[in-house]
Amino acid sequence: MPLVIALIGGNTKNQIFGTAVGTLIASFFILGVQGLHTSTYNFLISMLAGAFWIGGQIGQFTAFQNIGVSKTMPISTGLQLIGTSLIGVIIFGEWPTTTTKLLGFIGILLLVSGVFLTAYTEKSDARQQNTQRTYVILVLTTIGYLVYNTLPKAMSASGLAIFFPESVGMVVAVLGYLLVTRSLNVLKQSKSWLHIISGLIFSIASITYIFSVRDNGVNTAFVVGQLSVVLSTLGSIIFLKERKTQRELIMTILGLVVIVAGAIITTAH
Repeated sequence: MPLVIALIGGNTKNQIFGTAVGTLIASFFILGVQGLHTSTYNFLISMLAGAFWIGGQIGQFTAFQNIGVSKTMPISTGLQLIGTSLIGVIIFGEWPTTTTKLLGFIGILLLVSGVFLTAYTEKSDARQQNTQRTYVILVLTTIGYLVYNTLPKAMSASGLAIFFPESVGMVVAVLGYLLVTRSLNVLKQSKSWLHIISGLIFSIASITYIFSVRDNGVNTAFVVGQLSVVLSTLGSIIFLKERKTQRELIMTILGLVVIVAGAIITTAH
């Protein structure tokens, strides 16, 4: 999805609107196949989760514009893995034994190290200032992803049953965002509707992740899903020709290796 987002172009508002609408379109197909089997409570909580996802995605799309896919994705993924792991321990009592806690926190340390490595930027005051502002945006909006990942654990329904209400929450949140920022003219722009493709790609990823959880368990599915950061980061360097100095490229690749190791240790032990 990040590669398609960058190829289609447009601004953050075009991208977030099209992605939300594309997800809603895909969810209607799911609705047609299996119907709507969820309580009002689960429907509303799912909508809230979808709305928070929009918050996280706005931060990510803004970072794509400012610092590129290859720098955004490792940082965004690392932050999500760290936050989701800590929420699992603090709120849901995961990692119950001393050994799992030790391995888990070693994994988190690796994730933090990997994020710092991929965030490395060589000198250029204007470039570094813009990059630092974008990092702050990413950190703050990652809260949206964490709520999106956490809320479904509080529901009796899960998987495909919550896909439609989540997508409804996404569209409602996007329209609210456009209304508040006085950007409803985005609805008339062709780039916005082209990004429906991005939403369909996201939907395919989400649906296959749901099936992977069913067949492989949450830990394995989560690790494999997050490791797509390697594809998006290297793909953006190779296909989108995102500029990096030799040292930045080395640090990015090293950071990816450390993030992969941290993800495996943190979520698969």
